[in-house]
Amino acid sequence: MISERIGQWVRRYMLHVGQWLASTGMTANMATIIGFLLNAGVAAVIASGHPRIGGVLLLVASAFDMVDGAIARATGTVSRFGGFFDATLDRYSEFVVYLGLLIWLNQTQDDHIGSVLILIAASGALLISYARARAEAVGYSASVGLVARPERVVLLALCLIINQPLWALWALAIATHFTALTRIVHVWRLANAETKSVTTKPSGS
Repeated sequence: MISERIGQWVRRYMLHVGQWLASTGMTANMATIIGFLLNAGVAAVIASGHPRIGGVLLLVASAFDMVDGAIARATGTVSRFGGFFDATLDRYSEFVVYLGLLIWLNQTQDDHIGSVLILIAASGALLISYARARAEAVGYSASVGLVARPERVVLLALCLIINQPLWALWALAIATHFTALTRIVHVWRLANAETKSVTTKPSGS
């Protein structure tokens, strides 16, 4: 994914931001909660009929999503709960933005198709995360596919800025489920290769 390569570069610079924020007393979990509240604010702006402003603010809120990890690394407080908490609130953040978009679209002539596309795109986003979580639970890595959360956020934000949310929703409705299916196939191939290696291993004398 594009975000994986860009993320490695960005994280090096975000470490300095994390160190500064940590010096103010902010913890990683506090940053996670603030990130969710920012996304809730974005949803409110979109729902009130200001998609262009909402798109700009969505980019700002998404940038803040990297802060919690930067603080954790800067302070040496990386924890399994922190990763779990961050991933869970990321899902809430994504869905609350979709909710704001749904409220706004229900006030326009695109309400019916928009509602359907939001349902499809939101379910696809959930399945992407679920597929990765289940893969990791059984010992496989599944960070593959077209659209992780950063790509989804940027695409939606840019289309909101140009006041064409349906473009993003059509793309996300397709790309999210394609990504989820890609992860299923990826894990199937890994499991199949593992099974073959076990069955073809020569027995000891």
